[in-house]
Amino acid sequence: MVIQVRVDDRLIHGQVALVWTKELRTSGIIVANDGAPGNDVLRMTLQMATPTGQKLLVKTIADSARIINDERGREKRIFALTNSVRDVLRLVKACPGNIHSVNIANAGRFDNSDPAGKVRLCSTILVNPDELAAAKELVTLGLPVFNQVIPENRQVPIQELLDAVKV
Repeated sequence: MVIQVRVDDRLIHGQVALVWTKELRTSGIIVANDGAPGNDVLRMTLQMATPTGQKLLVKTIADSARIINDERGREKRIFALTNSVRDVLRLVKACPGNIHSVNIANAGRFDNSDPAGKVRLCSTILVNPDELAAAKELVTLGLPVFNQVIPENRQVPIQELLDAVKV
C-alpha cells in the first residue's frame, strides 16, 4: 500500500531521501510523473538521490496506478512522489482505497503559469487555478490531505489552508 503520496516539486531530494523514507519506514519509492520516464537525465538523478535499500520506480501516472493497484504491492510500504497537485489527484482517483494519505508539501515554485492567477496557501504551496481546483477536489475524496514539510511539523489539513485564504 502507498503509505503516503507527497507532492514535492523537487521530487526526490535530501529531505525526502533521508528523513521521510525513514519516518514512513518504506521499502520503495514510486515517482509518478508523465515526463520523468522518458527523461534519462532526470531518471539518473532520481536514482542517485534514492537511499540505499530503497527500490525506485519512475513511471507515468497510469503505470504508477497499475503498480499501486496490483495485489502484490498491498503488503509493501510504498512512498510515492508527484510534483503537482493535478498529478496526485489523478493518481488518487485511479487507486481508490490503495493510498493512505496525501502530503502536499512543496508545490508551485517551478510553475511558469501567469503569476497573477496564483494563490499562496502557505509558505510552501503556491497554486495556479488548475492546481487550486485539483486541491479542492482532492479534499473531497475521503483520505487525509495535509501539508507537512518535515515530520516535526504539524500536519495542517489542506482544507484548513483553503478556508484561510477563502478560495
